[in-house]
Amino acid sequence: MRNQAIDPQGLNWQRVSERYLTLRLLSLAVEAVITLALASIPLILHSLGIWSGFPAWLAWGLPAVFLAGFIWRAILVPRQVRAIGYAERNEDLLLRSGIFFQRTLVVPYGRMQYVDVAVGPMERLFGLCTLKLHTASQTTNATIPGLPAAEGARLREHLSARGEAQLAGL
Repeated sequence: MRNQAIDPQGLNWQRVSERYLTLRLLSLAVEAVITLALASIPLILHSLGIWSGFPAWLAWGLPAVFLAGFIWRAILVPRQVRAIGYAERNEDLLLRSGIFFQRTLVVPYGRMQYVDVAVGPMERLFGLCTLKLHTASQTTNATIPGLPAAEGARLREHLSARGEAQLAGL
């Protein structure tokens, strides 16, 4: 899935793990259950006659709107995960993401200050990690979520070594 306008030619994009899709869908499902339970409180109270002054259309409409939103997000998540990728070049690392608003970010190895690998409880359960690249710019949002833990550790060491080599002028 190459975007002619913003992707350089001849790159071999690496994708994130397929388990990341499962993680995102599971997280979305948990969020949906909690949100729909809370959004259904007016419907339950109205159905029991406790809150009879609340309009029936609103009691039914509130959970319906949230449900439609979660279904839409569930349809988008697989495409969002497939759109995440990275490519290593001689002088820099390219990161891509987005389906509607696509983004390709170039991070020169010489500008990297440090590379961080983070693992949350759910990521640990799926054997995944998130790699974060820190530069001097506070606005650089260079993250690669959903990497297998071994690949995250390899990239951390490789990118750190490349960054040090670039800073030394090698």
